[in-house]
Amino acid sequence: MEPQSLKLQSPFSLPVDSDNKATEFRPLQISPPHMRAFHLAWLSLFSCFFSTFSIPPLLPIIRDDLKLTETDIGNAGIASFVGSIFSRLAMGPACDLMGPRLASATLSLATAPIIMSASLVTSPTCFILIRFGVGFSLANFVATQFWMTSMFSPSVVGLANGVSAGWANMGAGVAQLVMPQIYYLLVSLLDLPVSTAWRVSFLIPGLFQALAYGQDLPSGSYKDFRKAIKTPKDNFSEMLYNGLTNYRGWILALTYGYCFGSELTTDNIIAQYFYDRFGVNLQVAGMIAASVGLANLFSRPMGGALSDKMGRSFGMRGRLWGLWLVQTVAGLLCVLLGRVNSLWGSIAVLCIFSVFVQAASGLTFGVVPFVSKRYV
Repeated sequence: MEPQSLKLQSPFSLPVDSDNKATEFRPLQISPPHMRAFHLAWLSLFSCFFSTFSIPPLLPIIRDDLKLTETDIGNAGIASFVGSIFSRLAMGPACDLMGPRLASATLSLATAPIIMSASLVTSPTCFILIRFGVGFSLANFVATQFWMTSMFSPSVVGLANGVSAGWANMGAGVAQLVMPQIYYLLVSLLDLPVSTAWRVSFLIPGLFQALAYGQDLPSGSYKDFRKAIKTPKDNFSEMLYNGLTNYRGWILALTYGYCFGSELTTDNIIAQYFYDRFGVNLQVAGMIAASVGLANLFSRPMGGALSDKMGRSFGMRGRLWGLWLVQTVAGLLCVLLGRVNSLWGSIAVLCIFSVFVQAASGLTFGVVPFVSKRYV
């Protein structure tokens, strides 16, 4: 019998399955390649959320300076949402063609100058176009989920997806909290005019966005992996066709729109809502709005963990029933939020709503990896 010390050692610090995907998830570690990819992925997406939602907390100031109407503000929010939809449709095939690392880095570097150019906006039309362009950066969410699915086995992929997306989504909350402070520091310490201060503020999220490098798969780069297994070059139109004709993907897209779409809408308007309806100042409105994004620290990961637990106990049916239940509660809380007339009551309902709507997003992506291994 060979001595134990002579046995072949695994090159990975985490236990892996036959595909070299980690079967355990340890978010407090940074060991390569699995946990390093996890941290690089969520940090990259965090910066994109920070950039995209750096505008809403300053809307009351921007609105007065650019003379924006409620229609302009509404159209800008829609433009941001539409930009993220278009870019996500392209990001999936891009990850298939070049791997999540290069796809994510390319998009981050391409969209960083857009948020910085917000400092040059002089008209409502330019403002709407900037929000449309910045929304493209949220397609990095697709690269993050692709990356996690490439690194973690089905037994923990729901948790990995939930934690990576949840921690990344906190970028929206941090932006709501930090951007008003940056603005007031520029006004009070540097004595900048209001019109200049909010413009200079947008240089910070743009500079923050250019981060994140790692490896695509446990075995190395996506390009080398495709060469090693002699995979024929994918046809973009074929991949798009297979993805668009998968009815399960459409059902999950609608489901995700109900939860994450509600969260995006809330992030876009909630600071202005509390500023206008309850008369709080810009900093307090930002702190209240930050509670939505910061809840992602635990709520979305909680949804992913619940999905994995339901999957182990009841199979796919358990994952789906868990998603339906949590999302239904989130919908009821959303209706209640619009009917509460007190400040503290609204804050309480907002916080509870945030937990459930974000957990529903985590539960959704506990199902996504099982829809189509190739095209989703």
